[in-house]
Amino acid sequence: MKSVKNSQYFNEVIKTFTYPYGELFVFNGFVVSEISEGITFDWDYAEIMLNDVVSLLNTHGEDLIYISNRINSYSVKPSDWLKFFKHNYTLKSYFVVSSNKIGTLNSTIENLFFKNKIHHFQSLEQAITEAKSLLK
Repeated sequence: MKSVKNSQYFNEVIKTFTYPYGELFVFNGFVVSEISEGITFDWDYAEIMLNDVVSLLNTHGEDLIYISNRINSYSVKPSDWLKFFKHNYTLKSYFVVSSNKIGTLNSTIENLFFKNKIHHFQSLEQAITEAKSLLK
């Protein structure tokens, strides 16, 4: 698995946010998160990231694709997606990049909250190519 920093797309990053629990790379029309090893990613972390993106792009996500680049092993608190929607955030689409079975299983559970909006990819390149295609 490849980090955005080590990809051909890094030069397209508009802004990088670095947190104690991971990084968020903002592109034109999509964002890519890379959460740190061993973190339990919950609403408290997500809300900080969301506030940064909202401030930078002046959006509540309806026009954004979120790509979770799962280069590290971490857990997600799926029920916290309800807090995301309660605060009137939305996404154009949600992509998960993972090459292992646990990552696929986690995205399947998260999909229960997204009504089939989650798309799974084996590589960052595939996800970014698809995001760019959807934004055209």
